[in-house]
Amino acid sequence: MPHDEPERIRSLQEDLGLDAIVDVHTHFMPKRVMDKVWAYFDSAGPLTGRPWPISYRQDEQTRVEGLREFGVSAFTSLVYPHKPDMAAWLNEWATGFARATPDCLHTATFYPERGAAGYVQRAIDAGARVFKAHIQVGDYSPADPLLGEVWDILEHHRVPTVIHAGSGPAPGRFTGPAPVAEILRSRPHLPLIVAHMGMPEYRDFLDLAHRFDGVHLDTTMAFTDFSERTHPFPESARADLLALGDKVLFGSDYPNIPYSYQHAVESITRLGLGPEWCRKVLRDNAVRLFTL
Repeated sequence: MPHDEPERIRSLQEDLGLDAIVDVHTHFMPKRVMDKVWAYFDSAGPLTGRPWPISYRQDEQTRVEGLREFGVSAFTSLVYPHKPDMAAWLNEWATGFARATPDCLHTATFYPERGAAGYVQRAIDAGARVFKAHIQVGDYSPADPLLGEVWDILEHHRVPTVIHAGSGPAPGRFTGPAPVAEILRSRPHLPLIVAHMGMPEYRDFLDLAHRFDGVHLDTTMAFTDFSERTHPFPESARADLLALGDKVLFGSDYPNIPYSYQHAVESITRLGLGPEWCRKVLRDNAVRLFTL
């Protein structure tokens, strides 16, 4: 990355009249889990059809300081399980990380298993402000009956979940908009943040954001050169970005991105939707949603 990347990113902020960025989609995990995630991306070529280099493969504290240098005032530590009996201890780790990192939004997760409602409630009681659900990696349906009480609790407490339910970069057995629509039909006020703008089912997830007041979308990897080559955002949906201007949040996928953080920010500003829209996406919408 360019040595002056922090200065370049802060210059972009100043041009928009921003004093900070809020990034709702960043990953901090126990080291052995992060190492496995990086190994997955190192071997992702056969899955995605091209290399996926990790741009910020650094130790944890360096990555935290990197976000601060970029002018990021709040971020998440998105953790997610891929099997039973994993979510609760990930939540314990994330609680400790949030206590040691005040600018991190206390993050938690869950998995369809007995006892999930109990540890989700305990995480909220401990201060969790956002949850993560990864449908592809977890290989479960969000409409699994074992998650029914979990969604009820999250709707009751109005705690958002960043949900990777789109079928990019590769489809899973339960990815796509249909299972998400199913849980929303009985919980119309459930707060969700659809990761990656729902890539590649952009239109379907935009429609859910139009229909349900709690549905937001994050920009993670969308609009970047990397994603536009394989999953271009439809030109016909540009009007939706404006209409949903209060429900689109900036996300980066830092540190696991195959390009610079600067490019992630520039992918927002170069859409040509105006400085007010960019300010909402890069900061204001998240400030309001999380009462920062």
